[in-house]
Amino acid sequence: MKIAIGCDQNAYEMKMTVIELLKEKGVEVTDFGSHQGEVVDYPDVAFKVAEEIRDGNFDRGILVCGTGIGVAIAANKVQGVYAACAHDTYSAERARKSNNAQILTMGAKVIGLETAKQVVKAWLDSEFEGRSQDKIDKISKREQEQCQKA
Repeated sequence: MKIAIGCDQNAYEMKMTVIELLKEKGVEVTDFGSHQGEVVDYPDVAFKVAEEIRDGNFDRGILVCGTGIGVAIAANKVQGVYAACAHDTYSAERARKSNNAQILTMGAKVIGLETAKQVVKAWLDSEFEGRSQDKIDKISKREQEQCQKA
């Protein structure tokens, strides 16, 4: 599995902890920043990771900012990409199993490092079950309609 990861300066420590976990699990990971001491606008990092997912360069992505909300909103602006903010294992699991979210987002100011590791593990170990495919199709259709209007 190949994972793209990114954060803003508020979440650097959490991103590095997650990278360590991913490497321990044998996951290939590419870091799109922010790097230590670098101040970035979270939409820039979120757009980059989401575009890499959309283009098929990575299987999944992980984005972290202060709350996880901003990066989720930004990543969801990239057509065909679905990002879900999760701060517990059940939500992370359902993000994959029910919603087929390719990107997990988390907030470094919301949860601690140990919880983040458990959330990532739950998300990584989950696959789309397909039972909600009709709902995903509705979302995709609406997204396509909105893009055509633009």
